[in-house]
Amino acid sequence: MDNHPWNNTFEWRNHTATSGVLTQAQIDQFDHDGYVVVNDIFSADELRDLVAITDAADAKAVAVLAAQPNERIAISEKGAITFAGQLASKIPEIRRFVKNPTIMAACRDLVGPDVRMYHDQTVYKQIEKPRRFPWHQDNGYLFVEPQHYLTCWISLNGATIENGCPQVVTGLHKQGTMSHYIVPNLGFECFETPPSTPAIAEVKAGGAVFFSSLTPHLTGPNTSNGVRKAYIVQYAQSDAVVLEGNAYEGNPTGSHPISVEPRGLPVLQDGVICTE
Repeated sequence: MDNHPWNNTFEWRNHTATSGVLTQAQIDQFDHDGYVVVNDIFSADELRDLVAITDAADAKAVAVLAAQPNERIAISEKGAITFAGQLASKIPEIRRFVKNPTIMAACRDLVGPDVRMYHDQTVYKQIEKPRRFPWHQDNGYLFVEPQHYLTCWISLNGATIENGCPQVVTGLHKQGTMSHYIVPNLGFECFETPPSTPAIAEVKAGGAVFFSSLTPHLTGPNTSNGVRKAYIVQYAQSDAVVLEGNAYEGNPTGSHPISVEPRGLPVLQDGVICTE
C-alpha cells in the first residue's frame, strides 16, 4: 500500500476530550482505531424530521436516475445505491441537524474550534442490486489539506452488517492518504483485500459513526429486505484547502479554500456554534 503522491509530510496528532460530551475513552478509540460509534445523537422527533428531508432528496435523485438510458450516473444507480448531495447548501431546514450539539462537540474535539462543512450527502443503499462500496479513504477522492477531516456517518434507520453498515480497517489512518485507483462503476479504491480483519461499525438509527477522512472503510451489500438510509456530513478546519490537479501526473496545479464553495458552510467559530 503506497502513499498518495501528495502525502509527503503527514503526522497524526492525538486529540483531547474538551467538549464534555465525548469521553476521553471515545476520543482515544478514535485516535487508536480511526473511528468511534456514538448512538442516541438525535431524538425520535428529530430523526423523523431529518428522514423526511432526506427521503424527499433521495426521491428526486432516483427520478433523475430513472430518466437516464441505463438508470445510472457515475457510481449512482437506481436499485443499487443512490446519492443526493450538498443538501445543507440548498435546504436551510437541514442545517440544524448538521449543527447538532453532539456532532459539534465531536468537531471541537476532533477538528478544532473553527470548522466548516466540507461535504454532505444522503446515501441510500437499495436492495434490488446489492452492491459493496470499495475500500477507500475519503481524502482519496479530493485531496484536502490538512489531510485529516471528520466524517459523520449518520444512520437514519439502523445500520447492520446485513444491510451494509460501515466496516473499518483500524490503524492505517495514521499513515495519511494512500494511493487510490478507480474501479469502474464503483469509485475509488485503495486496496481490494484488507490487510487485517475489519471492525464492524454497526450503529442504531439516530446515531453516527465518526471516522477520519484517512480511515479506510467500505460498506457491504444490502442483503436485507429494506433500504439502508444514511446521511453523511464531513467537517474540516475552516482554513482547509483542496489541492487541484492530477496527483499521478505531478505536483498540484493550484488549490482553493473550502470557504469559497457553497457547501463550505461555517458551523463553528472559536468553538461556538454558528448561527444562520
